[in-house]
Amino acid sequence: MIAPGPSGPSRLPPHLVHDLPPPSTSGDSESSAQQPAAGNGLETGILKELARTSLVESLNNVQGAKTLILDPVLAGPLGLVTEVALLKHQAVDKMFWLERGPLNVNTRNVVWLCRPKMEFMNIIAEQIRSQQQNPSAAGPLTYTILLVPRITELCKKVLEDQGVAGDVTLSEFNLGFIPMEDDLLSLEMEDVARDIYLNGDDTPIYSSSLALMTFQRAFGLFPRILGKGEGAKKLADLLQRHRTSGPSQYSEIEPAEKVDALIIIDRSVDWVTPMCTQLTYEGMLDEFMGIKNSHIEVDPSLLDPNPVGANSPSSTALPSVTKKRKHHLTSQKDALFRDIRDRNFAVVGSRLSKLAKRLQDDRGVVKNLKSVTQMKEFVGKLGGMQGEQQALKLHTELTESLMRITQTEDFNKNLEAQQNLVAGYDTSTQLSTIENLMYQQIPWQTVLRSVILMSLTTGGIKPKNLDVFERDFLQVYGYHHLPLLINLQALNLLVRSPSPTSQNFPALRKSLRLLVDDINDAVPNDISYVYSGYAPLSIRLVQCVTQKNAILSGPTEEVSGRRVLPKAHNISGWKGFEDVLAGIPGSTVDVRQKVERNRSDMAGPSGEQFTTTVVFFLGGCTYTEISALRWMSKQTTGRRFLVATTGIINGNSLIEGFGDKIPVPLKS
Repeated sequence: MIAPGPSGPSRLPPHLVHDLPPPSTSGDSESSAQQPAAGNGLETGILKELARTSLVESLNNVQGAKTLILDPVLAGPLGLVTEVALLKHQAVDKMFWLERGPLNVNTRNVVWLCRPKMEFMNIIAEQIRSQQQNPSAAGPLTYTILLVPRITELCKKVLEDQGVAGDVTLSEFNLGFIPMEDDLLSLEMEDVARDIYLNGDDTPIYSSSLALMTFQRAFGLFPRILGKGEGAKKLADLLQRHRTSGPSQYSEIEPAEKVDALIIIDRSVDWVTPMCTQLTYEGMLDEFMGIKNSHIEVDPSLLDPNPVGANSPSSTALPSVTKKRKHHLTSQKDALFRDIRDRNFAVVGSRLSKLAKRLQDDRGVVKNLKSVTQMKEFVGKLGGMQGEQQALKLHTELTESLMRITQTEDFNKNLEAQQNLVAGYDTSTQLSTIENLMYQQIPWQTVLRSVILMSLTTGGIKPKNLDVFERDFLQVYGYHHLPLLINLQALNLLVRSPSPTSQNFPALRKSLRLLVDDINDAVPNDISYVYSGYAPLSIRLVQCVTQKNAILSGPTEEVSGRRVLPKAHNISGWKGFEDVLAGIPGSTVDVRQKVERNRSDMAGPSGEQFTTTVVFFLGGCTYTEISALRWMSKQTTGRRFLVATTGIINGNSLIEGFGDKIPVPLKS
């Protein structure tokens, strides 16, 4: 957040255009057009239009010119559905960050757009009181708070206690699902796992239910709701309650024609997967460079097709620090990214080399052009070639940056330890490896993830060993991590053995085929390629419902050397895996929603039509899990998976969310 200045909240700086809207780099600027459905999928762009329309209506309810004060965390998500020009059309004169400090506005209307947090209500109350004590030259001001996604009783209570409830109008703006890709929807919520599993706050579950109800209004009623975990049970119950006792708009939803089921995966059912180091291209970008709201920060020269001085001789002047630029990672405008994002990182280099060779061959063709017609055809292809060249330049540099990490001894030792833990191999040796890495002061998140992985896969760590580790961890990385270690124990992520609360991972490893030996990273035949041999438990649970044979009989068969894609079978619930589910803590959900009109139980997979199965991750999912589901969409005919989530996480962001903020040193 930008530090407040003496005159009040900071004006949104020029670089905000990289947050709201996304930056226009490599030709990837967004327009208001709906995203196209991919492969007989749903027109998810409708949800983007709904969010834009809702925002416009909310702002138009405030008549006249207005100053918008924005919660910084919402800037990124809003940038994926709208742009500054649209806000200007709604008479938004200026925009500021929401932060402490008096107001400095020259409009009669002030609108705060923020999440329903107590700290924000206190800041807003202070700003209103300060403004009332020092009236604006514009005259009396009108105050409106737009809460995302809904008004809470706590917010009302804080404003009442602060004595400003009568001076402000409270409204709601339900941002809902944001289409990140044509097969990926996200609520882009932060710290959901902390709120639900550590604080016992079910607000994110309620917010998720509202988003899923909006989805059903757009695409029809889910014929069947399945899920695993206590959070999944609460969410399924809420969805049914909205239909029976909610607004009439919910009770009148027609049955879905292109959606056969909603599968809810509670994050607490599978903590193992996010603790593993991601090995897909997009997953590794998130692990080591960070992807925020589908954006990654890169050197500006990688986005400029004609960088000034790119080929000039080196200067004797001291190098200047180049400010990184945000780039929108999207397959909509980047075919190369679509090709490599879900691949195991081990094969990405060969894909880049293949494209580089083709582009080189294409450039060589120009020497053999003899007719005007041939030259005209070649010129017509130049634009696409330049775009491919730019994408190749970007992803080659990103790949080289990742390779500098993956080729280090520390990375490979930690990865080997993680893979051995998942396989149940020589766990005592793995703890020694992790401790040695800790003494070398590698990032604390990496060390903690591997120890948590050990606790989860072995049913806990011997008390003496865990005591020694925690003592050394605090001495190496600082005692401000003590609350984090306490919280991890409360969540049963870091426990002493024997632990009655831990799930029997060795049994699941066998019954769900979580470990697969014969993996071909280049031409995968199982979802386990995403972790080079480990099949994510969360995705295996999805296969229990949608691709049972993948677990029961293994990889797809070949006929005459060609892989034969089977037709997707109808959703038949958890049948055949009841005993497996009984060994996983948490409720098992299987609800048929009442459908008034006659219809087949989604006969699409067995006929010519395509059907979509929505997989919703409560508590967040990783890019690697998304890649696994995309791979599954290609393994059968007739079914496509649409991923929806509260947010996209990785192991680092997950455990950081369970800790307290590092204390700020006192000024001397």
